[in-house]
Amino acid sequence: MRFGELSRALRDVVAIPVTPYADGVPDLALYRSLLRRLVDAGVKVLTPNGNTGEFYALSAEERLQLITAAAEAVRGEEAHLLAGIGLDVATAVEEARHAAAHGIRMVMVHQPVHPHVSAQGWLDYHREIADAVPDLALVLYLRNAWVDGRLLVRLGDLCPNVIALKYAVADVNRFAQLRAETGPDRFVWIAGLAEPYALSYAVHGAEGFTSGLVNVNPAFSLRLRDALREERYPAAERMLHDIARFEHLRAVDGGANNVSVVKEAMHQLGLCDRAVRAPSTVLGERERQEVARILTEWAKADDLGPLPVAAS
Repeated sequence: MRFGELSRALRDVVAIPVTPYADGVPDLALYRSLLRRLVDAGVKVLTPNGNTGEFYALSAEERLQLITAAAEAVRGEEAHLLAGIGLDVATAVEEARHAAAHGIRMVMVHQPVHPHVSAQGWLDYHREIADAVPDLALVLYLRNAWVDGRLLVRLGDLCPNVIALKYAVADVNRFAQLRAETGPDRFVWIAGLAEPYALSYAVHGAEGFTSGLVNVNPAFSLRLRDALREERYPAAERMLHDIARFEHLRAVDGGANNVSVVKEAMHQLGLCDRAVRAPSTVLGERERQEVARILTEWAKADDLGPLPVAAS
């Protein structure tokens, strides 16, 4: 298989690193350090410019800078980079080619952002990007429940470099149906709603899951991965119970504080500043205190793995 190595790599925790800021701009030196920390912890796939990295709040120049910094921080033999790209086709292609020029072999295409998306237009959008970078492997970010198996089969036939689907619709029955319609072996299926959905989606065939929590405690995410691989589902369920309050904080109000909660936890652990960009906001004092209580509890829990140390 042409992209066999990359397909195998995606059957894992797919980390979505945060973008740290200093004086309002990305702190590239700290960013490289945070990525190194994840790799040193055993994380094998990282997505610069993902949603937890505030993709839509970054300028075009900043996104290119972060791709470059990620490539400088992570060597290919240690881990794989999956660069986030998207927006209009020309921008997506430019950033994919920039990633390729820096030795990155995979890109994740964010969902098309447009108020009027037709099925044919969805297909055309991804095909234009895939055709422009035939030597790159593509992972599609699926957040639309109306995408069906026939559409995915058609795209796979037209674009053999589309190798995986990051499924981020909160409907495990729809996930199972879509995977059956498409064919379970046509793509690598990644649970795109992170740890809270990793167990239920794994039962229905997901082979990897995305994670923002990994920024805070990579040991936990890797231990959950191992439990799912070994089908130790009761153990995985207990682990998910232990992070439920943290993930609930991220999910309230439609995920308004998704990134803010992660960055607050990292700030309290001395890893990076809590700053986020609009339209996100930093947490209020009550939520900050709740994050502090959760971190204290995690530090005492044997099955959550060691809490991280500050990046150097």
